[in-house]
Amino acid sequence: MTAATYRIEPLSLPESLDAPDAAEFLEFGRLCDAITQEIWGSMDRATADRARLRFWQDNVYTRTRIFFVRLDGRMVAKSWVRFGLQENLGSALLQVAVLKACAGRGIGRGLLEHAEALAAAEGRTVLKSYSEHPADFDADGPGVLAPLTGTGALPATARGVRFATAAGYRLEQVERYSSLDVAGSAPGLDRLERDARAKAAGYELLSWTDHCPDEHVAQLAVLMSRMSTDAPTGGLSYEEEIWDTARVRHVEDTWKRAGNTSLVTAARHLDSGELAAYSVLELAPGKPWLAEQDDTLVVAPHRGHRLGMLVKIANLRRLADYPDVRRVTTFNAAENDHMLAINVALGFRPAGWDGEWQKTVNAGGSAAAD
Repeated sequence: MTAATYRIEPLSLPESLDAPDAAEFLEFGRLCDAITQEIWGSMDRATADRARLRFWQDNVYTRTRIFFVRLDGRMVAKSWVRFGLQENLGSALLQVAVLKACAGRGIGRGLLEHAEALAAAEGRTVLKSYSEHPADFDADGPGVLAPLTGTGALPATARGVRFATAAGYRLEQVERYSSLDVAGSAPGLDRLERDARAKAAGYELLSWTDHCPDEHVAQLAVLMSRMSTDAPTGGLSYEEEIWDTARVRHVEDTWKRAGNTSLVTAARHLDSGELAAYSVLELAPGKPWLAEQDDTLVVAPHRGHRLGMLVKIANLRRLADYPDVRRVTTFNAAENDHMLAINVALGFRPAGWDGEWQKTVNAGGSAAAD
């Protein structure tokens, strides 16, 4: 059987999880969970059905198209394509995954070609994707592939690496996936906080849950815009995201409708009244054992005052109100030495690596020469 004979079916999102037509969506969720379990041996990186339904819905900022393939009536493979609608109008993010038992039959290649064709039809010539890799290899040893940044590496023989390189994608960046044992980190926080506060005179910490106070939301939007430009992106092509109050409120509403709780701590410069830094922890009801570290940013004029350490510690202390949380996970660009140093000091340890891949094609869809 060739890739052309597999039927690629679109996934339609139901109005709710208990809607009459929700069965296919829920089945797709079990496929996602099975793939996550195969890769990671846990559900730390899985997403609850309620959250999937919210995150995958189209809005004024993104449009997502989702597909699956069945074998003998069972869903065994999936793909999706996401298009930015406000910026990055020349690029698309796409992802393909196939259950291990069904690999090597051309299903993944067929799904990728289908996704690339959709991107080409939208005029998107910069194609991005990612691969996931547990920390079960020596990133400094032989048989690895390094990105052009020269920092970080992936196992060259890994299934996702071979798939991406065969399809003409280039490894542009490696992100370190790290995990923190919450109980084990507690003894060291007092010393780290004392040292940071000694450098942070002239700043105060503000914290909120789910909804930024109205008097700070415009400044938070500025920081979130900077997050899209200040975080290292390796050789990936990204345009600055333009954030305003409406976009911040949209994200907050999406998180809340997904069932998540968002813990935000910001540092405010007393003399100017400006927000100088912020950090976000996400808690999902389907994973009570886990908190996921989202954005952390210190804007350039306010660096050097240990604000990144302070806002992270403040948020970690807030987890005392969520006693079921046993660990925190986060991502950092492998070349982001400063933020990695903060996380290592806090007790984060490597749990895996993600490869960030990119391919540039001509308007007709053929690969462009480098």
